[in-house]
Amino acid sequence: MKKLFVSIVITITGLMIINAQDIKVGAKAGLNLATLGGDFNNGKTRTSFHLGGMAEIPISDAFSVQPELLYSAQGAKSDVDDDEVVKLDYLSIPILGKFHATDELSIEAGPQVGLLLSAKADVDGQTDDLKDITKSTDLGLVLGLGYKLGNGVNIGARYYFGFDINDIPNDSDTIRNGVFQISVGYFIN
Repeated sequence: MKKLFVSIVITITGLMIINAQDIKVGAKAGLNLATLGGDFNNGKTRTSFHLGGMAEIPISDAFSVQPELLYSAQGAKSDVDDDEVVKLDYLSIPILGKFHATDELSIEAGPQVGLLLSAKADVDGQTDDLKDITKSTDLGLVLGLGYKLGNGVNIGARYYFGFDINDIPNDSDTIRNGVFQISVGYFIN
């Protein structure tokens, strides 16, 4: 895992040096519609948010790489009682390949690493810490669309397919993050 992350960082750094004059940086924020899937059967959508920074590194006219660093609030609500909520907060690092179908429209896909910041369950006014039974790293894939306006504003919609985050010893149940994100961002340069 560490070797993969270091390789990605080295590759992005190399691309940044090569294309330094063309790199765009910016910020983004938006809405999360998060659920927990797999063997977690009793959840419904938790509405939350994400925010952070991004860069766009052009490789060619039709392709670029977009690394991001985001705070992302995820989890799920109980389908029985809306006051019962699983809250999972991550520092998410998606590294997306962007195919530019037109000058404005792009198709985005790539891996994402989420570093768990907190994991809590709010049940009947009590808060339980879930960090001991939740993996500290969430790995998954992102697929989405982006639309860039001429003034630097961009709009995006994507879905994050997480892998298993269950860290309960001797438990074979699979619990997966699933997050639909709608965002608005702005590239500074």
